[in-house]
Order: sequence, then C-alpha cells, then structure tokens
Amino acid sequence: MEAAHHSQPVHRVEQTAVPIFHAIVLGLVQGLSEFLPISSSGHLLLVPWLFGWNDFAGDPKIEKAFDVALHLGTLVAVIGYFRNELVVYVREGVRLVVEREKPVDPQGRLAWLLVLSSLPAAAVGAVGEKYIDEKLGTPALIAVSLIVFGLVLAWADRRDGARTLDDYTTKDALKVGAAQVLALNPGTSRSGITMTAARFIGFTRDAAVRASFLMAIPVTAGAVTFKMAKLLKDGIPEGLALPMVIGIITSGLSGWLAVWGTLKLIRTRSFMPFVIYRVALGTLVLLLIATGVRSA
Repeated sequence: MEAAHHSQPVHRVEQTAVPIFHAIVLGLVQGLSEFLPISSSGHLLLVPWLFGWNDFAGDPKIEKAFDVALHLGTLVAVIGYFRNELVVYVREGVRLVVEREKPVDPQGRLAWLLVLSSLPAAAVGAVGEKYIDEKLGTPALIAVSLIVFGLVLAWADRRDGARTLDDYTTKDALKVGAAQVLALNPGTSRSGITMTAARFIGFTRDAAVRASFLMAIPVTAGAVTFKMAKLLKDGIPEGLALPMVIGIITSGLSGWLAVWGTLKLIRTRSFMPFVIYRVALGTLVLLLIATGVRSA
C-alpha cells in the first residue's frame, strides 16, 4: 500500500513593489546626487538602466510614490542641516511681511529672495510635467547633459568671485531661478546649474553652494507637498510602504552627508572633481549605447 503524502503548507513571501536592496541603493543615490552637482534625476534613471532593474516598468504610480519618499528624505536632511539658519530666515521673513520693518532686515530679505529663486522652476515644472516625463530623461540625453553642463560648471568656476549671500539681490534671484529651470531636464543637475549660475555672477564657492542648498528647500517642499497630497488621495501602492520608509531613511542620511561634505570640500577645492565625474559617467553611458551593450 502506497504511503499517503501529506502536502506541506506553502509559506508565501510577500513581494515588495521595490526590492529592499534596490530601495537602499536608490535612497543612497538620491541623497548623494541631490546635493552634489551631478544630477539626482539623471542618476535615478541611469542606475536602474545600467543594472537592468525594472521595478517601475508598467506602473508609473509606484515610481511616483517612491520618488516622493526619496525627496522627502533629502528635504528632511537639508532642513536638519540648516535648521538654525532656517529658524532665523523664517522668523525674519514673516516679520518682514507682518510688521513691514524698515530698514529691511537682511535675513528676512534673503529668505524671500530664496523663495523667489525657486518660483520659475516650480511654475515651468507644474505646466510641463507631462512633457518632461514623456520626452526627457533618455539615457543618451542624460549623458550629453552630464557632459555639457559639467563643462559649463568648470568654466563658471574659473571666474573670480567674492560676493557673499548678503549681496544677493532680486536680479540675482531671478537669474539663478531662471537657470534652475534647466534642471527640469534630467542630467543637468539642480544643484549644479544653480551653483554654476551663482559662480558666474560673482559669488564665492561657499555662497554659491549655500544658496543652492537653501533654494532646494522651498522648491522641494512644494513638490513633495503636492505629490504627497496626491499620494494620500490615491493610496500607497501595495507592497511599497517598507521600501518607501527605507528610501526616506537612506536618502535622508546620505543627503545630510552630501551637504556636509560638499560645504567642507569647496572651502579648499574647486568643483573639478564633480566635473571629471560627470564627464566620465556621461562618456561611459554614450559608449555603452554606441556599442549596443545598453539600448538608448
């Protein structure tokens, strides 16, 4: 008589929408590249392309939700790093509007100028979001943008600059803000193009970097708030909660490190290490496309 076979219970392992390892890697990439002048949006597109990851294939909701988490992490990082200065900027900025003090407090004035700098990119991004998502961000275009705007950064950084944030004017805010619009193209780099513009109009490296980081707060906060509201309305995609938490933590920690490291580096060095990296990565991507190792 044949022995009876008892079926063993099947233990199903719940699959996450984004593998945990991928969430860690992309969180680190976002945190570092958001503040280094090397393009976070470009890297977040290139890394999955280089390694053949298809976590977001066919489901843009997952990609957008995870993107919110990564940017929330870097927003917390930059706010945490500049928390003491931000308290003063917010307090004096509000006081400038409510009490209309005269003479104008320099910190209150700077607070509103930094907000003004973020408006052009916010407006163009809101109007052109669909076009940007559908037409930009190809590996070839990212590679060319990395190279071209890296070289522009090198050129601008060779100029003499002695201006500090105390010298920031409305005209400066509009110029740097207009330059930031170019960062809507993945590969340009928001921090890179704003540092480039600030250096071009005569600011010191330290002032250019600080202005770039502080400008990131209102534009990122606005984008995160808008996307978070939509995410809460639509609901978090199934299996994405844990990867999102991991993405927030890793992007926040690496983002804080990037802010600290960049400010420390530029006190004694130029932007050339970032320029070399951009040109090398862009060239590698173009070679991979040209040889057929990766598709364009």
